[in-house]
Amino acid sequence: MSDKEVILTQDGLKRLEEELENLKSVKRREVAERIKVAIGYGDISENSEYEDAKNEQAFIEGRILTLEKMLRNARIISNDDIDTDIVSVGVTVTVEDLEFGDTMEYVIVGTAESDPLQNKISNESPVGKAILGKSKGAIVDVAVPAGTIQYKIIDIKK
Repeated sequence: MSDKEVILTQDGLKRLEEELENLKSVKRREVAERIKVAIGYGDISENSEYEDAKNEQAFIEGRILTLEKMLRNARIISNDDIDTDIVSVGVTVTVEDLEFGDTMEYVIVGTAESDPLQNKISNESPVGKAILGKSKGAIVDVAVPAGTIQYKIIDIKK
């Protein structure tokens, strides 16, 4: 991961800090204990418990490094910075699919916080890019693999 700026909301910052703290204080100890127990089984060259624990340890350490780098390069969007006149990171936007009439509500977040299952879409996603900077009432074209979808921005709120 490069030193790219990571855009986070206050909630996103809190979640990343909590994950980092959990990895450092809980998960590291748990995996160290698993390694210790696995070593107690004897020959580690053919010990699957030891291998699994070492792999988990490598994953945890990698995730810690990633989170630390993300937090170092974070730009926090506070509620005071959010303007509801245009779509920006941190707003909740309601859009209508002009072809089918469906309405969807999305929270625009940075890539580190995106979670499509919770309707949190990245500012770098196709929909996020298309609606970013637009105002209420605007009609935008979103390029998707199946063609183009037209959305109308119905509402923008904090």
